[in-house]
Amino acid sequence: MKTFNNKRILFIDDEVHIREVVQICLETLGGWDVILAASGREGLVKAQIEKPDAILLDMMMPGLDGIAVLQHLQSHSITLSIPVIFLTAKANLIEPERFFEWGAKGAIAKPFNPLTLVSQIAEILGWSINLALE
Repeated sequence: MKTFNNKRILFIDDEVHIREVVQICLETLGGWDVILAASGREGLVKAQIEKPDAILLDMMMPGLDGIAVLQHLQSHSITLSIPVIFLTAKANLIEPERFFEWGAKGAIAKPFNPLTLVSQIAEILGWSINLALE
């Protein structure tokens, strides 16, 4: 039985396969609506238009990297209050407090476990969830 938690997540990542896996996980297991962006610039536009409940953000992207995207989000009143979580291969290389200093709510390391991704996001954001398992 599928339950929906009425959350909308914007996922910004330049790797198509990662976007696909994350979208499937968040929609299938979390029941969340997922908005995808393939670049930092596209993500900034979608964040302002869509006003998601949270943003999952890759740190290493061509053009605008994740830190630059986060700085842009924090500089606009429309996107300032949207919580951001980094999904990055650098999570284990950077001291956890650095993510907070940048203004992110946390970070999840790549490679990630698709089966626990929803609960990791929910825990970081303090959301209660009902996993949408059949």
